Amino acid sequence: MPSEDTDIEETAGPDAAGAPAGAEADGPETDDPKIAAAVAAAEAAVPGNGEPVRIDSWIWAVRLVKTRSTGATACKGGHVRVNGQNVKPSHLLRVGDEVRLRQEHRERVVVVKRLIRKRVGAPVAAQCYVDNSPPPPPREAVAPAGVRDRGAGRPTKRDRRELERLRGLMGGPGGPGQRGR
Repeated sequence: MPSEDTDIEETAGPDAAGAPAGAEADGPETDDPKIAAAVAAAEAAVPGNGEPVRIDSWIWAVRLVKTRSTGATACKGGHVRVNGQNVKPSHLLRVGDEVRLRQEHRERVVVVKRLIRKRVGAPVAAQCYVDNSPPPPPREAVAPAGVRDRGAGRPTKRDRRELERLRGLMGGPGGPGQRGR
């Protein structure tokens, strides 16, 4: 009597997805459960019927900011522009919009390729936009001025004045913070 395994192999018909047997799926490899879970989460995160998504929610979902409240604060502070206009956190985003986000010494320029509402894994999130950002500045350009060696002790008044002069806070002789004599 033949085993059930051979019966299944002999009856090669369409699989559960409707594709013929032996044909590969259009999407990514689903043998890995982690990839399959990421794809399922991404599909669940897509709004239905082409509904627009809030800008603060989208920049959080595609991992441009760490939290949604940080995204809302960036919008309120004028650090987020959509198609050249400053926007509020409730601005509705559509596919094809250009989003500019200023972050710590850098500006990110992305074009919306796909709308999602829920935060997904980084590889899936990267597929939701086209990154047109300029390359980040070299580390030397953003290095903090006046870093003291560990264990050097408290800075003297002279050290503090030199650091402020380097940072441009004093504005030279007679600048703010100095009294006229």
